[in-house]
Amino acid sequence: MELKLLNAQGQPAGTAQVSDTLFARPYNEALVHQVVVAYQANARQGTRAQKDRSQVHHSTRKPWRQKGTGRARAGMTSSPLWRHGGKIFPSSPEENFKQKVNRKMFRAAMATILSQLAREDRLAVIDDFRVEAPKTKLVAQKIKDMGLAGTRVLLVTDELDENLLLGSRNLKDVLVLAAHETDPVALVHFPKVLLTKGAVAKFEEMWQ
Repeated sequence: MELKLLNAQGQPAGTAQVSDTLFARPYNEALVHQVVVAYQANARQGTRAQKDRSQVHHSTRKPWRQKGTGRARAGMTSSPLWRHGGKIFPSSPEENFKQKVNRKMFRAAMATILSQLAREDRLAVIDDFRVEAPKTKLVAQKIKDMGLAGTRVLLVTDELDENLLLGSRNLKDVLVLAAHETDPVALVHFPKVLLTKGAVAKFEEMWQ
């Protein structure tokens, strides 16, 4: 399969030969959904906590006598049925949100996403993307020269260049990742994905 190759000005500069296994896979919506949800769930932290009826600060005195008042029976005000009472199934910091995704599923999902991006013309290959100094204006100018100003862009390189990483941190619409750090959520989230030739080679090595 061939993908269009862009030069530093965002103009077509030929084509890049890529693997059909990775960039021409039929779309599997259920698989992509499962992997994206699992990836987001695995990123959650158990930082919330609630109190059960034994932990809330309430008197254990019976609010009123058992019979004769016309009201429902009540044992203590910490009951989960009462306002400010304890929770029946409280959240705890030990709560585990992890979902298992095996390696075969993950590889298939990444190939499916990349293939769909290529079909939707949201994916392009560039020779290289480097800046001479760690300056935001250099990265912004390069993105502008490629005609992508105002577009959320994910740039994937074979390995992180420090100048590029530092220069892109203040650009809210630009995210730079190394090939081995690329995740399904980032690929789905960004309208435009730029891969360097080195990143394509890394993808084919990791996920074929």
